[in-house]
Amino acid sequence: MKNRIFIVVAAIAMVAFLSSCGKVPQAKIDAVTAAIDSAKALQADVYVPAELAGVQDSMNVIMTAVEAQKSKLFKNFKEVSVKLDATLAAAQAVQTSAVAKKEEVKKELETLMTDIKPVIEENKKLFARAPRGKEGAQVLEQMKTELATVETTVTEAQGLYDSGKYMDAFNKVKAAKETADKMNAELKDAIKKAGGRI
Repeated sequence: MKNRIFIVVAAIAMVAFLSSCGKVPQAKIDAVTAAIDSAKALQADVYVPAELAGVQDSMNVIMTAVEAQKSKLFKNFKEVSVKLDATLAAAQAVQTSAVAKKEEVKKELETLMTDIKPVIEENKKLFARAPRGKEGAQVLEQMKTELATVETTVTEAQGLYDSGKYMDAFNKVKAAKETADKMNAELKDAIKKAGGRI
């Protein structure tokens, strides 16, 4: 009799244990999904795309494991639950990284915006002193067009900066700065070759 009671109690305990392991950890799944959505809202796809992709890949693997467990007679989501905890922490880290990277890009952009203005102004002054031979006049006209494009790009970048699109603005200004610097070097070189002083 005692053995039967023990077996029944053990069976009930086993069923209770298996059913506790057999429930989909929906709250954790929702928490990770919300954390990934928050990371996207913080533009993690722009500032830390590799980190975000890693977290999304982990979540995809977890959801595949969840579906696999659902099809089993005795479901066990213990391993999935542990992975969800790790993925939640990773998603929260991505949020922090996105905010930090955005601030870093913003500062670099502000420095670039400050640095490009004197180069543009110097290039305008150098145009007046550049040699104007047959080919020189044509090259100068081409450079003036490029400089006008650089100035337009800087204006567009300022608009992007004002709307919080720092990465787009940074990429524009970086390219414009490279063009302006190259032009500056070419103008100085042409003036020196013509015997002028810089």
